[in-house]
Amino acid sequence: MTDHPRIPLAGVIGSPIAHSRSPALHGYWLKRYGIKGHYVPLDIAQADLAAALRMMPKMGFVGCNVTIPHKEAILNIADVITDRAALIGAANTLIFRKDGKIQADNTDGSGFIANLRQNAPDWQPASGPAAVFGAGGASRAVIAALIEVGVPEIRLANRTRARADALRSDFGAKVHVYEWVQAAEMIDGAATVVNTTALGMTGKPDLVLPLDTLSSGVLVTDLVYTPLKTQFLIEAEARGAKVVDGLGMLLHQAAPGFERWFGHRPEVDEATRQALLTA
Repeated sequence: MTDHPRIPLAGVIGSPIAHSRSPALHGYWLKRYGIKGHYVPLDIAQADLAAALRMMPKMGFVGCNVTIPHKEAILNIADVITDRAALIGAANTLIFRKDGKIQADNTDGSGFIANLRQNAPDWQPASGPAAVFGAGGASRAVIAALIEVGVPEIRLANRTRARADALRSDFGAKVHVYEWVQAAEMIDGAATVVNTTALGMTGKPDLVLPLDTLSSGVLVTDLVYTPLKTQFLIEAEARGAKVVDGLGMLLHQAAPGFERWFGHRPEVDEATRQALLTA
């Protein structure tokens, strides 16, 4: 009987998960680089999460991505948690190690910064405050990343004030909490403006903010990528802002996991972007 090496498996865990673009992205990279491997969507309920994760390595999985609603719960299951996942309080990338341990990491923040550096190469993080809207898990990753690259002040607002206050408590004095109705004051003098909420996504209400105080040349980015250019970005661009859509963050946050699982660092280039847009 001939021994055959196991074909590595990876996937994305969430519930629901059918909407995820990650299988199309990783599938494109596997084909592009001629790698034998598979990446599949896995709809797993919260109650089954721990059991499923412990079984996956036995089935040939080398790791997986994690999305809503499991990104925070995963930290109670993982054996090893990276410093950045612990700081953010959520994980999006798991590695099933050869010693049997599950390692949890978070690449959302690094993906966010890589997207800005690729699509707005003149952006200078230290040039002024960042105005961040939303205080969910994505916001935590964005704030941690902005502080790490040298943004001097984070102006934060969330429709539920208590969640913003919690982030202020976790991330310290650089974070200044504003009321949601103080959006114009937040944007005034900001060098970077970020929407981390789901507002503006297809099927959701638009993010409506007063942009009268937005300075020309300010970097404005939206984590939403369906539609690719939200109404928020359209209005910001009309006022002279440099706008960056959220698709690049999805691409860049995926690359480190692909490299760990399949042994090749994928390029995040225009061909990758187009492949996902036409998938």
